[in-house]
Amino acid sequence: MSDPAPKIDPSEFRQRALSRWDNEGGALASVEDRKHDHDHVPDLTNAELVHLRVRVIALENLIIALLAAGPEKQSQIALDIADHISPKMGSTPHPLTIKAADHMIDLVNRAIHFRTMKM
Repeated sequence: MSDPAPKIDPSEFRQRALSRWDNEGGALASVEDRKHDHDHVPDLTNAELVHLRVRVIALENLIIALLAAGPEKQSQIALDIADHISPKMGSTPHPLTIKAADHMIDLVNRAIHFRTMKM
């Protein structure tokens, strides 16, 4: 039986992922890193993918509710982050990064819509 992959400190892993947003949309830095990090992860079943999709929808709706009930500054910070992860001048645009930033903006806009409906 082979040894499991060495554990990476969560804060280090998070920092590594965030440092790649500018140019890779959070993808791992190299093929070797991807191989190393995914060796022990089995493919998801269809049922697991469905459950994951339901959870993502629920989380998106919770984020919309939190942004709608929160101060406008929170929505502005979310928009600033979306702008930050968008492609910079001179860098190669990554389709998933662009899609993520657009989706963040959409979530904020939906929250603003609900905020303006509040009585």
